[in-house]
Amino acid sequence: MSPLDPEVPPVGEEIHLPGPSMLPVLTALGITLTLVGITTFIEFTVIGAVLTIVCVVRWIGETRRETDALPLDHSET
Repeated sequence: MSPLDPEVPPVGEEIHLPGPSMLPVLTALGITLTLVGITTFIEFTVIGAVLTIVCVVRWIGETRRETDALPLDHSET
């Protein structure tokens, strides 16, 4: 094995990947609406800011729940 090869987890150990989510797309849409609203209509700014805040809060909560569900790593003791 070369020192440049990536570390491979031991056989049988699962690799955690987050599930599919629309939250990143909706957050980007909210930020875009906020920025467009700053230069055009205040309504876009308000809608975009609310959408961004709601999505970020849900995204953080979802990530915390997924992280809490992971098994503890005892190999680093």
